Amino acid sequence: MRFPKLAFFFMFVVCLVVYLTYVKRHYDDSKAPVSDQLPQHSMDAQKQSTSAQVVSENFQYGIMFDAGSTGTRIHIFKFQIEPNEAPKLAHETFKAIKPGLSAYADDPEKSKEGLLELLNIAKETVPETLWSSSPVMLRATAGLRLLPGEKATILLDKVKEVFSESLFLYRPDSVSIMDGTDEGMSAWITVNFLLGGLHGTETPTVGMLDLGGGSTQITFALQEEKTIQTLPIDYVTSFQMFNISHALYSHSYLGLGLMSARLAVLGGIEAQPLAGPQELVSPCLAPDYSGQWEHAEVLYTVKGQKAGEPIYETCLTKVEKMIYKRVKKIEGVKDMDFYAFSYYYDKAVDLGLIEESTGGTVRVSDYIEGAKKVCNNMSAGGIKESPFLCLDLTYISVLLQELDFPPDKELKLARRINNVETSWALGATFHCIESLRKHGAC
Repeated sequence: MRFPKLAFFFMFVVCLVVYLTYVKRHYDDSKAPVSDQLPQHSMDAQKQSTSAQVVSENFQYGIMFDAGSTGTRIHIFKFQIEPNEAPKLAHETFKAIKPGLSAYADDPEKSKEGLLELLNIAKETVPETLWSSSPVMLRATAGLRLLPGEKATILLDKVKEVFSESLFLYRPDSVSIMDGTDEGMSAWITVNFLLGGLHGTETPTVGMLDLGGGSTQITFALQEEKTIQTLPIDYVTSFQMFNISHALYSHSYLGLGLMSARLAVLGGIEAQPLAGPQELVSPCLAPDYSGQWEHAEVLYTVKGQKAGEPIYETCLTKVEKMIYKRVKKIEGVKDMDFYAFSYYYDKAVDLGLIEESTGGTVRVSDYIEGAKKVCNNMSAGGIKESPFLCLDLTYISVLLQELDFPPDKELKLARRINNVETSWALGATFHCIESLRKHGAC
Protein backbone atom coordinates (compact mmCIF):
# COMPACT_ATOMS: atom_id res chain seq x y z
CA MET A 1 0.00 0.00 0.00
CA ARG A 2 1.35 3.35 -1.01
CA PHE A 3 0.77 6.75 0.81
CA PRO A 4 -0.37 9.63 -1.26
CA LYS A 5 2.28 12.31 -1.67
CA LEU A 6 0.11 14.93 0.09
CA ALA A 7 -0.26 12.82 3.27
CA PHE A 8 3.48 12.22 3.38
CA PHE A 9 4.19 15.94 3.09
CA PHE A 10 1.69 16.73 5.90
CA MET A 11 3.31 14.27 8.33
CA PHE A 12 6.75 15.74 7.58
CA VAL A 13 5.57 19.28 8.48
CA VAL A 14 4.02 18.09 11.79
CA CYS A 15 7.25 16.35 12.85
CA LEU A 16 9.30 19.43 11.98
CA VAL A 17 7.06 21.72 14.10
CA VAL A 18 7.25 19.37 17.11
CA TYR A 19 11.05 19.20 16.81
CA LEU A 20 11.50 22.98 16.56
CA THR A 21 9.20 23.58 19.56
CA TYR A 22 11.27 21.19 21.69
CA VAL A 23 14.55 22.86 20.70
CA LYS A 24 13.23 26.37 21.44
CA ARG A 25 11.93 25.41 24.91
CA HIS A 26 15.23 23.78 25.84
CA TYR A 27 17.16 26.86 24.66
CA ASP A 28 14.91 29.26 26.70
CA ASP A 29 15.41 27.22 29.88
CA SER A 30 19.19 27.36 29.49
CA LYS A 31 19.07 31.18 29.17
CA ALA A 32 16.72 31.83 32.10
CA PRO A 33 17.63 34.96 34.19
CA VAL A 34 19.95 34.28 37.12
CA SER A 35 17.47 35.80 39.63
CA ASP A 36 14.85 33.24 38.59
CA GLN A 37 17.27 30.44 39.40
CA LEU A 38 18.11 31.72 42.93
CA PRO A 39 17.18 29.31 45.73
CA GLN A 40 14.31 30.45 48.00
CA HIS A 41 16.54 31.25 51.00
CA SER A 42 18.58 33.70 48.87
CA MET A 43 15.40 35.48 47.82
CA ASP A 44 14.35 35.75 51.49
CA ALA A 45 17.73 37.24 52.37
CA GLN A 46 17.35 39.80 49.61
CA LYS A 47 13.93 40.78 50.95
CA GLN A 48 15.36 41.12 54.48
CA SER A 49 18.16 43.34 53.20
CA THR A 50 15.67 45.59 51.42
CA SER A 51 13.51 45.70 54.55
CA ALA A 52 16.51 46.69 56.71
CA GLN A 53 17.32 49.47 54.27
CA VAL A 54 13.76 50.81 54.54
CA VAL A 55 13.96 50.71 58.36
CA SER A 56 17.28 52.56 58.26
CA GLU A 57 15.81 55.25 56.01
CA ASN A 58 12.61 55.72 58.04
CA PHE A 59 13.91 55.56 61.61
CA GLN A 60 16.59 57.32 63.64
CA TYR A 61 17.66 56.33 67.14
CA GLY A 62 19.12 58.62 69.80
CA ILE A 63 20.60 57.43 73.11
CA MET A 64 20.67 59.95 75.96
CA PHE A 65 22.22 59.38 79.40
CA ASP A 66 20.82 61.69 82.09
CA ALA A 67 23.46 61.91 84.83
CA GLY A 68 21.46 63.47 87.66
CA SER A 69 22.30 64.09 91.30
CA THR A 70 20.52 60.95 92.58
CA GLY A 71 20.88 58.50 89.68
CA THR A 72 21.78 57.87 86.04
CA ARG A 73 18.96 57.29 83.56
CA ILE A 74 19.10 56.12 79.95
CA HIS A 75 16.52 57.22 77.36
CA ILE A 76 16.59 55.36 74.02
CA PHE A 77 14.41 57.26 71.56
CA LYS A 78 13.20 55.83 68.26
CA PHE A 79 12.09 58.55 65.84
CA GLN A 80 10.06 58.01 62.68
CA ILE A 81 11.43 60.25 59.93
CA GLU A 82 9.25 61.29 57.00
CA PRO A 83 10.22 63.80 54.28
CA ASN A 84 9.05 67.38 54.89
CA GLU A 85 7.49 66.49 58.25
CA ALA A 86 8.49 66.94 61.89
CA PRO A 87 9.89 63.70 63.34
CA LYS A 88 7.48 61.52 65.30
CA LEU A 89 8.48 59.68 68.45
CA ALA A 90 7.78 56.02 67.70
CA HIS A 91 9.06 54.53 70.98
CA GLU A 92 11.07 55.25 74.13
CA THR A 93 13.01 52.74 76.23
CA PHE A 94 13.83 53.98 79.74
CA LYS A 95 15.94 52.60 82.60
CA ALA A 96 17.31 54.20 85.79
CA ILE A 97 20.07 53.10 88.14
CA LYS A 98 21.43 54.47 91.42
CA PRO A 99 23.55 56.12 92.69
CA GLY A 100 24.29 59.18 90.58
CA LEU A 101 27.55 59.59 88.66
CA SER A 102 28.77 62.15 91.22
CA ALA A 103 28.84 59.39 93.86
CA TYR A 104 31.98 58.03 92.12
CA ALA A 105 33.89 61.31 92.35
CA ASP A 106 36.62 59.67 94.46
CA ASP A 107 36.70 56.39 92.50
CA PRO A 108 35.79 57.08 88.83
CA GLU A 109 36.66 53.55 87.70
CA LYS A 110 33.62 52.22 89.57
CA SER A 111 31.31 54.30 87.38
CA LYS A 112 32.02 52.01 84.39
CA GLU A 113 29.86 49.14 85.65
CA GLY A 114 26.64 51.15 85.65
CA LEU A 115 27.45 52.80 82.30
CA LEU A 116 28.07 49.43 80.66
CA GLU A 117 24.85 48.03 82.13
CA LEU A 118 22.86 50.81 80.50
CA LEU A 119 24.78 50.54 77.21
CA ASN A 120 23.84 46.86 77.03
CA ILE A 121 20.18 47.87 77.19
CA ALA A 122 20.81 50.21 74.25
CA LYS A 123 22.42 47.38 72.28
CA GLU A 124 19.41 45.16 72.95
CA THR A 125 17.05 47.92 71.79
CA VAL A 126 18.76 49.40 68.71
CA PRO A 127 19.21 47.12 65.67
CA GLU A 128 22.90 46.31 65.26
CA THR A 129 22.90 47.64 61.69
CA LEU A 130 22.01 51.08 63.09
CA TRP A 131 24.53 51.28 65.96
CA SER A 132 27.07 53.28 63.96
CA SER A 133 24.45 55.90 63.01
CA SER A 134 22.80 56.19 66.45
CA PRO A 135 24.38 58.95 68.57
CA VAL A 136 25.12 58.20 72.22
CA MET A 137 25.21 61.21 74.54
CA LEU A 138 25.51 62.06 78.22
CA ARG A 139 24.43 65.26 79.90
CA ALA A 140 25.21 65.80 83.58
CA THR A 141 23.11 68.17 85.67
CA ALA A 142 23.32 69.71 89.16
CA GLY A 143 25.06 66.71 90.77
CA LEU A 144 28.24 67.23 88.69
CA ARG A 145 27.86 71.02 88.54
CA LEU A 146 28.34 71.08 92.32
CA LEU A 147 31.54 68.97 92.23
CA PRO A 148 35.01 70.55 92.17
CA GLY A 149 36.01 71.05 88.53
CA GLU A 150 38.85 68.50 88.47
CA LYS A 151 36.69 65.68 89.87
CA ALA A 152 33.91 66.38 87.39
CA THR A 153 36.37 66.40 84.48
CA ILE A 154 37.87 63.04 85.49
CA LEU A 155 34.39 61.48 85.70
CA LEU A 156 33.43 62.79 82.26
CA ASP A 157 36.69 61.49 80.80
CA LYS A 158 35.78 58.03 82.09
CA VAL A 159 32.39 58.29 80.38
CA LYS A 160 34.07 59.30 77.11
CA GLU A 161 36.36 56.28 77.35
CA VAL A 162 33.41 53.92 77.77
CA PHE A 163 31.36 55.55 75.00
CA SER A 164 34.26 55.55 72.52
CA GLU A 165 34.34 51.73 72.74
CA SER A 166 30.56 51.27 72.54
CA LEU A 167 30.20 50.95 68.69
CA PHE A 168 27.53 53.68 68.73
CA LEU A 169 28.03 57.05 67.02
CA TYR A 170 30.19 58.98 69.46
CA ARG A 171 31.66 62.50 69.46
CA PRO A 172 33.75 63.89 72.37
CA ASP A 173 31.40 66.88 72.63
CA SER A 174 28.49 64.48 73.19
CA VAL A 175 29.52 64.17 76.85
CA SER A 176 29.27 67.32 78.95
CA ILE A 177 27.83 69.09 81.97
CA MET A 178 24.58 70.76 80.98
CA ASP A 179 24.15 74.28 82.28
CA GLY A 180 20.84 75.21 83.83
CA THR A 181 19.66 77.26 80.86
CA ASP A 182 20.15 74.34 78.45
CA GLU A 183 18.36 72.05 80.89
CA GLY A 184 15.36 74.36 81.01
CA MET A 185 15.31 74.86 77.24
CA SER A 186 15.53 71.11 76.58
CA ALA A 187 12.69 70.36 79.01
CA TRP A 188 10.59 73.05 77.31
CA ILE A 189 11.23 71.44 73.91
CA THR A 190 10.20 68.04 75.30
CA VAL A 191 6.91 69.23 76.76
CA ASN A 192 5.86 71.31 73.78
CA PHE A 193 6.88 68.63 71.27
CA LEU A 194 4.71 66.09 73.10
CA LEU A 195 1.80 68.56 73.27
CA GLY A 196 2.12 69.42 69.57
CA GLY A 197 3.22 73.02 70.03
CA LEU A 198 6.37 72.71 67.88
CA HIS A 199 4.89 71.26 64.71
CA GLY A 200 3.88 74.45 62.94
CA THR A 201 0.24 74.11 64.06
CA GLU A 202 -1.90 76.62 65.92
CA THR A 203 -1.35 74.79 69.22
CA PRO A 204 0.08 77.39 71.67
CA THR A 205 3.24 76.61 73.61
CA VAL A 206 3.23 76.25 77.39
CA GLY A 207 5.71 77.34 80.06
CA MET A 208 7.75 74.89 82.10
CA LEU A 209 8.65 74.76 85.81
CA ASP A 210 11.10 72.13 87.04
CA LEU A 211 12.15 71.64 90.65
CA GLY A 212 15.10 69.27 90.97
CA GLY A 213 17.27 68.44 93.94
CA GLY A 214 20.07 70.97 93.34
CA SER A 215 18.48 73.54 91.02
CA THR A 216 15.16 74.83 89.73
CA GLN A 217 14.28 76.14 86.25
CA ILE A 218 11.61 78.32 84.67
CA THR A 219 11.29 78.49 80.87
CA PHE A 220 8.65 79.97 78.58
CA ALA A 221 8.29 81.47 75.10
CA LEU A 222 8.64 85.23 74.74
CA GLN A 223 6.01 86.83 72.55
CA GLU A 224 6.82 90.53 72.48
CA GLU A 225 10.05 92.16 71.31
CA LYS A 226 9.86 94.88 73.98
CA THR A 227 9.85 92.23 76.70
CA ILE A 228 12.91 90.53 75.18
CA GLN A 229 14.85 93.81 75.14
CA THR A 230 14.24 94.44 78.85
CA LEU A 231 15.63 91.07 79.99
CA PRO A 232 19.27 90.20 80.78
CA ILE A 233 20.88 88.71 77.67
CA ASP A 234 21.86 85.55 79.60
CA TYR A 235 18.20 84.82 80.28
CA VAL A 236 17.12 84.81 76.62
CA THR A 237 17.92 82.03 74.17
CA SER A 238 16.87 81.68 70.54
CA PHE A 239 16.91 78.58 68.36
CA GLN A 240 15.26 77.08 65.31
CA MET A 241 13.55 73.72 65.22
CA PHE A 242 11.47 72.19 62.41
CA ASN A 243 12.03 75.45 60.46
CA ILE A 244 10.36 77.56 63.17
CA SER A 245 12.24 80.14 65.28
CA HIS A 246 11.66 80.33 69.03
CA ALA A 247 12.75 82.95 71.59
CA LEU A 248 12.73 81.65 75.16
CA TYR A 249 13.17 83.06 78.61
CA SER A 250 15.08 80.35 80.47
CA HIS A 251 16.78 80.67 83.82
CA SER A 252 18.13 78.15 86.30
CA TYR A 253 18.66 78.87 89.97
CA LEU A 254 21.51 76.71 91.23
CA GLY A 255 21.19 76.07 94.95
CA LEU A 256 17.40 76.52 94.96
CA GLY A 257 16.50 72.93 94.14
CA LEU A 258 14.45 71.32 96.89
CA MET A 259 17.28 69.40 98.59
CA SER A 260 19.71 72.33 98.47
CA ALA A 261 17.00 74.71 99.74
CA ARG A 262 16.11 72.27 102.51
CA LEU A 263 19.72 72.25 103.66
CA ALA A 264 19.91 76.05 103.57
CA VAL A 265 16.71 76.46 105.60
CA LEU A 266 17.99 73.94 108.15
CA GLY A 267 21.12 76.05 108.54
CA GLY A 268 23.69 73.91 106.72
CA ILE A 269 26.07 74.94 103.95
CA GLU A 270 26.36 73.00 100.68
CA ALA A 271 29.37 70.63 100.55
CA GLN A 272 30.52 71.68 104.04
CA PRO A 273 29.71 68.98 106.62
CA LEU A 274 29.43 69.85 110.27
CA ALA A 275 32.54 69.44 112.39
CA GLY A 276 31.95 67.05 115.26
CA PRO A 277 28.64 65.85 116.69
CA GLN A 278 26.77 69.14 116.24
CA GLU A 279 23.12 69.17 115.20
CA LEU A 280 21.04 71.29 112.85
CA VAL A 281 18.06 72.60 114.79
CA SER A 282 15.10 74.00 112.85
CA PRO A 283 11.63 75.39 113.61
CA CYS A 284 10.42 73.66 110.41
CA LEU A 285 10.62 70.26 112.12
CA ALA A 286 8.35 68.80 114.79
CA PRO A 287 9.47 69.80 118.31
CA ASP A 288 10.06 66.19 119.38
CA TYR A 289 11.73 65.11 116.12
CA SER A 290 15.35 63.95 116.00
CA GLY A 291 16.90 62.06 113.13
CA GLN A 292 19.55 61.88 110.43
CA TRP A 293 19.41 63.10 106.86
CA GLU A 294 21.92 62.48 104.07
CA HIS A 295 22.50 65.03 101.32
CA ALA A 296 25.32 65.07 98.75
CA GLU A 297 27.03 62.21 100.61
CA VAL A 298 27.06 64.16 103.87
CA LEU A 299 25.14 62.78 106.86
CA TYR A 300 23.45 65.48 108.93
CA THR A 301 21.85 65.17 112.36
CA VAL A 302 18.68 67.27 112.52
CA LYS A 303 16.07 67.98 115.19
CA GLY A 304 13.15 70.28 115.85
CA GLN A 305 13.09 73.25 118.21
CA LYS A 306 11.35 73.11 121.56
CA ALA A 307 7.60 73.53 121.53
CA GLY A 308 6.19 77.01 121.89
CA GLU A 309 6.51 78.92 118.62
CA PRO A 310 3.87 78.22 115.92
CA ILE A 311 5.64 75.99 113.41
CA TYR A 312 4.16 77.33 110.17
CA GLU A 313 4.72 81.03 110.87
CA THR A 314 8.24 80.46 112.19
CA CYS A 315 9.17 78.17 109.28
CA LEU A 316 7.71 80.64 106.77
CA THR A 317 9.95 83.39 108.17
CA LYS A 318 13.00 81.12 107.84
CA VAL A 319 12.20 80.24 104.22
CA GLU A 320 11.50 83.83 103.20
CA LYS A 321 14.78 84.95 104.72
CA MET A 322 16.72 82.23 102.86
CA ILE A 323 15.18 83.02 99.45
CA TYR A 324 15.13 86.81 99.82
CA LYS A 325 16.23 88.54 96.58
CA ARG A 326 17.49 85.29 95.05
CA VAL A 327 14.63 84.97 92.54
CA LYS A 328 13.72 87.39 89.76
CA LYS A 329 10.05 88.11 89.07
CA ILE A 330 9.05 88.10 85.39
CA GLU A 331 5.99 90.02 84.33
CA GLY A 332 3.37 88.10 82.42
CA VAL A 333 3.86 84.54 83.70
CA LYS A 334 0.50 84.68 85.49
CA ASP A 335 -1.23 84.86 82.11
CA MET A 336 0.44 81.76 80.58
CA ASP A 337 -0.28 78.05 80.92
CA PHE A 338 2.47 76.26 82.85
CA TYR A 339 3.39 72.63 83.42
CA ALA A 340 5.32 71.77 86.59
CA PHE A 341 7.52 68.72 87.14
CA SER A 342 9.78 66.76 89.49
CA TYR A 343 9.39 67.74 93.16
CA TYR A 344 6.37 69.94 92.38
CA TYR A 345 4.72 66.68 91.35
CA ASP A 346 6.09 64.52 94.16
CA LYS A 347 5.00 66.88 96.94
CA ALA A 348 1.52 67.25 95.44
CA VAL A 349 1.29 63.45 95.60
CA ASP A 350 2.48 63.45 99.24
CA LEU A 351 -0.21 65.99 100.06
CA GLY A 352 -2.91 63.99 98.28
CA LEU A 353 -3.62 66.74 95.73
CA ILE A 354 -3.14 64.44 92.72
CA GLU A 355 -2.99 60.73 91.96
CA GLU A 356 0.59 59.51 91.52
CA SER A 357 -0.23 57.57 88.35
CA THR A 358 -2.21 60.26 86.53
CA GLY A 359 -1.13 63.72 87.72
CA GLY A 360 -3.59 66.57 87.55
CA THR A 361 -4.04 70.29 88.16
CA VAL A 362 -3.29 72.27 91.34
CA ARG A 363 -3.34 75.90 92.40
CA VAL A 364 -0.49 77.70 94.14
CA SER A 365 -2.89 78.15 97.04
CA ASP A 366 -3.07 74.34 97.38
CA TYR A 367 0.60 74.30 98.32
CA ILE A 368 0.12 77.23 100.71
CA GLU A 369 -2.86 75.66 102.49
CA GLY A 370 -1.15 72.26 102.46
CA ALA A 371 1.92 73.71 104.17
CA LYS A 372 -0.23 75.31 106.87
CA LYS A 373 -2.12 72.06 107.46
CA VAL A 374 0.98 69.85 107.68
CA CYS A 375 2.91 72.29 109.89
CA ASN A 376 -0.03 72.82 112.24
CA ASN A 377 -0.53 69.07 112.45
CA MET A 378 3.06 68.73 113.64
CA SER A 379 2.43 71.44 116.26
CA ALA A 380 -0.46 69.33 117.55
CA GLY A 381 1.81 66.31 117.88
CA GLY A 382 0.97 64.58 114.62
CA ILE A 383 4.04 63.54 112.58
CA LYS A 384 2.57 60.88 110.32
CA GLU A 385 3.87 62.68 107.24
CA SER A 386 7.51 62.94 106.24
CA PRO A 387 9.40 64.97 108.86
CA PHE A 388 10.45 67.43 106.10
CA LEU A 389 7.04 67.85 104.42
CA CYS A 390 6.20 71.05 106.33
CA LEU A 391 9.51 72.61 105.26
CA ASP A 392 9.25 71.38 101.66
CA LEU A 393 5.69 72.64 101.09
CA THR A 394 6.44 75.97 102.71
CA TYR A 395 9.45 76.40 100.44
CA ILE A 396 7.53 75.45 97.27
CA SER A 397 4.71 77.87 98.08
CA VAL A 398 7.17 80.73 98.71
CA LEU A 399 9.23 79.93 95.58
CA LEU A 400 6.17 80.01 93.31
CA GLN A 401 5.04 83.36 94.72
CA GLU A 402 8.56 84.77 94.35
CA LEU A 403 8.37 83.77 90.68
CA ASP A 404 5.23 85.98 90.53
CA PHE A 405 2.60 83.24 90.43
CA PRO A 406 -0.47 84.39 92.41
CA PRO A 407 -2.28 82.01 94.81
CA ASP A 408 -5.09 81.35 92.31
CA LYS A 409 -2.70 80.37 89.49
CA GLU A 410 -3.32 76.85 88.16
CA LEU A 411 -0.41 74.55 87.29
CA LYS A 412 -0.63 71.28 85.37
CA LEU A 413 1.37 68.43 86.88
CA ALA A 414 2.54 65.48 84.78
CA ARG A 415 5.26 62.86 84.84
CA ARG A 416 4.42 61.59 81.38
CA ILE A 417 2.70 63.06 78.33
CA ASN A 418 1.47 60.59 75.70
CA ASN A 419 3.24 57.90 77.73
CA VAL A 420 6.66 59.63 77.42
CA GLU A 421 8.78 60.88 80.33
CA THR A 422 8.54 64.67 80.63
CA SER A 423 12.23 65.26 81.26
CA TRP A 424 14.74 67.40 79.35
CA ALA A 425 16.20 64.24 77.75
CA LEU A 426 13.92 64.16 74.69
CA GLY A 427 14.51 67.84 73.89
CA ALA A 428 18.27 67.51 74.31
CA THR A 429 18.30 64.45 72.03
CA PHE A 430 16.37 66.34 69.35
CA HIS A 431 18.80 69.23 69.59
CA CYS A 432 21.84 66.96 69.33
CA ILE A 433 20.53 65.01 66.33
CA GLU A 434 19.69 68.26 64.53
CA SER A 435 23.16 69.64 65.29
CA LEU A 436 24.86 66.46 64.10
CA ARG A 437 22.91 66.63 60.85
CA LYS A 438 23.73 70.29 60.24
CA HIS A 439 27.15 70.81 61.84
CA GLY A 440 28.56 67.38 62.61
CA ALA A 441 28.64 68.08 66.36
CA CYS A 442 26.27 68.28 69.31
